Amino acid sequence: MLTIALLALLCASASANDIQARASSYNGEYGGGGGERFSHSGYQLEGPITAIRVRVNRYYIVGLQVRYGKVWSDYVGGTDGHLEDIVLHPGESVIQVSGKYYDYLRKLVFVTDKGRYLSFGEDVGTSFSAVPLYPNAVLRFISGRASTLINAIGLHWGAYPK
Repeated sequence: MLTIALLALLCASASANDIQARASSYNGEYGGGGGERFSHSGYQLEGPITAIRVRVNRYYIVGLQVRYGKVWSDYVGGTDGHLEDIVLHPGESVIQVSGKYYDYLRKLVFVTDKGRYLSFGEDVGTSFSAVPLYPNAVLRFISGRASTLINAIGLHWGAYPK
């Protein structure tokens, strides 16, 4: 009887681990080569994405910064162009990211689960569209490569944090 109980516990534990492993996915990198690698993976521990700051110039996405909970990530990219800030509503999450790139990132569009489209940059270049692989997942953090512009972006999806 004890053996059966232990076996059932092990099976339940393995199933829970399989479900957790399937809750996250990755899309990217979208963009050109070059730049220094960056990752916001540690910032996701601060909470969900609550704001996005994008610096754009006439042709490119120049820089990125994301607020996780109440903490802003390090800024990546250059200083040319103007900053645009978008604050997400409480409980709102990014569920799709699309854009365009050539040698550098040219356009980003963040789509939220509240139906908002947050668009930055110019509509020129090779298109991409990224969504989570599993249902009920949201954008948890970004990674990529940056120099004086954003060279490339990667999108990391997972379950909305409790």
